[in-house]
Amino acid sequence: MSATEAGHRYREIDVPVAGGMLHAAVWEPSDADADAATALVVHGVTASHLAWPFVVERLPGVRVVAPDLRGRGRSNGIVGPAGMAAHADDLAALLDALGIERTLVVGHSMGAFVSVVLAHRHPERVSRLLLVDGGLPLDVPAGLSTDELVAGILGPTATRLSMRFANAGEYLDFWRRHPAFDGAWTPELERYLAYDLVGDGAGAFRPATSYATTADDTLDMNAGTALPEALAGLQHPARLLTVPRGLQNEPPGLYAPAHLDRLLAAYPRVAHERVDGFNHYTIVMSPAGADVVAAAAREELAAATTPIRP
Repeated sequence: MSATEAGHRYREIDVPVAGGMLHAAVWEPSDADADAATALVVHGVTASHLAWPFVVERLPGVRVVAPDLRGRGRSNGIVGPAGMAAHADDLAALLDALGIERTLVVGHSMGAFVSVVLAHRHPERVSRLLLVDGGLPLDVPAGLSTDELVAGILGPTATRLSMRFANAGEYLDFWRRHPAFDGAWTPELERYLAYDLVGDGAGAFRPATSYATTADDTLDMNAGTALPEALAGLQHPARLLTVPRGLQNEPPGLYAPAHLDRLLAAYPRVAHERVDGFNHYTIVMSPAGADVVAAAAREELAAATTPIRP
């Protein structure tokens, strides 16, 4: 079932940002009016807006806006540095272009880090934050080079960025062997993966995300100043969902229990829920995972519209 069949009209837009054009999608409810609730959903480090259709299907009546972050998808022609602040400013420009004053922001993986920084740099644009397996500092050793940091966090996810593929079928076969999607392969996943491919100029295909952009963002997430400053000044209600398995379907996932306990003690404004049964990908890109994320998003949307009593 596509998001359109589930009651949304899908359209794509391009918005001017520093260095080029930001590509984005809008899923508009078929029966929407001017007061329809809105969610801005922000994808992970090597993903695109097509990571979100399962969640969109489960948000009837909600306008969902999803960018291809700069350097990814059809936003991979933007010139200039990336980093959390640049992404956050791009999202503010996207909201401006759509006339959206304030919205729930849902971020997955790196998108959760971007969401936290967006709330800090443009606090009036964000009502609440829903962070999905990301947004709080990762447990990485100090002193690593950029390449070591990328390899340690992303592993084969980063390696594939330098690979070349003869066609979409070969790329899909590469992903079919990925342990994260064992038993979770769907047509929506195939569409998401095929969208990721672009021509390499020599007759083959490569992932749209460049390694250089991924490296810049990974370094900024883990060693930059934007995230710690945003977390230190966090004022918005923030809800974090974590899962027990990581990018390779391995335990303990991005947030080992002891590390997570330290983070939650350091950032008491973040409300945490552990969601068992999923890995870093399937919490968003599977029907069952999307059930969880969409239900949390609906709760956050309801909380955002509930009047505060004196």
